[in-house]
Amino acid sequence: MSAKPTIAQLLDEHVKLTLHSLDRIYLNGYVPRLQTAEGLKGYFLRARKKSIISPALLGEMTRQFNQAVEAFISTQKIPLVAFERGERKDNIAQRLRKKDPRRAVVVFVGVAQEKQQAFKSGKAQRDGRQVDFCFTRQPVCVKHYYFYLDDEEFGPCFIKVGSYFPFPVRICCNGHEWAKRQLQKEKIGYESLDNGFLSCEKPQRLAEICRSLGPIHLKDLFERWVQRLPWPLSAQDRKAGYHHELALWQLECSRTDVFERPVYGREFFEAVIRENIDLGRPSRVQLLFDRRIQKNTPGQFRTRVITAGVAPSLHVEYKHTGIKQYFKENRALRTETTINDARDFAIGRRLKNLPALAAIGHNTNARLLEVQRVSEDCILSPTSIQRLTQPNLTTEGQRAPGLRLTNTRVMALLAALCLFLHLPEGFRNRHLRAQVATFLGENLQQYSVAKMTYDLRRLRLKGLIARKAGTTRYYLTPYGLRVSLFLTRLHARLLRPGFSALQPENLSSMPQPLRAALHRVDLEIQHLLQNAHLLTKAA
Repeated sequence: MSAKPTIAQLLDEHVKLTLHSLDRIYLNGYVPRLQTAEGLKGYFLRARKKSIISPALLGEMTRQFNQAVEAFISTQKIPLVAFERGERKDNIAQRLRKKDPRRAVVVFVGVAQEKQQAFKSGKAQRDGRQVDFCFTRQPVCVKHYYFYLDDEEFGPCFIKVGSYFPFPVRICCNGHEWAKRQLQKEKIGYESLDNGFLSCEKPQRLAEICRSLGPIHLKDLFERWVQRLPWPLSAQDRKAGYHHELALWQLECSRTDVFERPVYGREFFEAVIRENIDLGRPSRVQLLFDRRIQKNTPGQFRTRVITAGVAPSLHVEYKHTGIKQYFKENRALRTETTINDARDFAIGRRLKNLPALAAIGHNTNARLLEVQRVSEDCILSPTSIQRLTQPNLTTEGQRAPGLRLTNTRVMALLAALCLFLHLPEGFRNRHLRAQVATFLGENLQQYSVAKMTYDLRRLRLKGLIARKAGTTRYYLTPYGLRVSLFLTRLHARLLRPGFSALQPENLSSMPQPLRAALHRVDLEIQHLLQNAHLLTKAA
């Protein structure tokens, strides 16, 4: 029977198309000058020339907008759908899009009651007599309009507009659908894989198109439909500076590896699960790391394998960011990083930051695959083991203390490093310290900053980690990646269960062949001792 291919072989030898692209993109639209009560009053005083600012003015704008939407629907003969609570809007959209396959139109308009941050008013006395109104931002449940579109550039997308001041907006589009429209304009043939690609006549050109999607294209999409749809703010308002700015709310960065045959995709997931399942907890299969979540834990780390039917998927979570890996349409490995908060990576949410966030997402996808490659081939040579465990001098003449593998603190350090394998921005002292303390069962006072600083120094001198220039962040070196994976796996698979099974009270849990072999060894040792005793007595 031939051996099954490794993860590296599957990715290097059996993938016919690899594509990096933006997938689903969610944008928030907001009017910067209308986010405070002072901004609201300034708008009515300057743009609307109102001397008294009352709730009636806000209500009138809502009524005018609702009437404009109703007139638009009636004139254009557009279907109107009232969304029920808990109903999947995407399913309805797919069904109605099939009925109306036209380009550059509003396919239908959906209506839903949803929460938004809006201004609510209260009365206040001014000069002892005149009544004034004060406004505060509060969550309220109001009508939202979903304009489901077929855009000439982006294909299927939607724009949601809240009907109450300050009229928040949300835009959803898909980078793969945008790439398809660009290929169609250039008359390049391709084969779809759901919303992605299974094949393309010019894969290099497809990759160039996917890389070119940027903020300008998204801004053009928004401005194009602001001119076509009924809008709560007039052209005069927008000219006066009261226009919506765009910010990134959610960004999906995908990598698609199309296999030559579907069986290779199944073998990929079998290999991933086989090589990493031992690091998990019984309640949830953990593939890359194992940890407990406590009050002093920075962010969240979680890895799960979910099986829907016969299709497994891998989920990794960090703070507000998630990585999902699954077998798309039984043909391709899809690795997706979904960034829900740009501030997880110390980057702003403004649309101009799209390239920086996309780079982080694509690097994270590549990092996950690299970890999966290394995790299957992380054997260390005797020389590496000796260099790790024995004190030595670095090339700069610094003394590097040894990392004894029987030491609980050392094993806690290596296990904690596994938590940060997939993070593109690395980790800081305080992040690693919290994890090591958790593994040691100590609080942060017991595992002090001084101890963490010492441990970081010896990890760095041993070449396991390195510091990013000009920062206080550290990252795992390729050697450190192999060491942390190999030794953590060795401890989880062999040392911990092995030493536990050797205890007299746990002998019944030892596998029968091993128990029988050890029993034979025990008898032979006793026989040898008896013979030695008899010989001594005879002498």
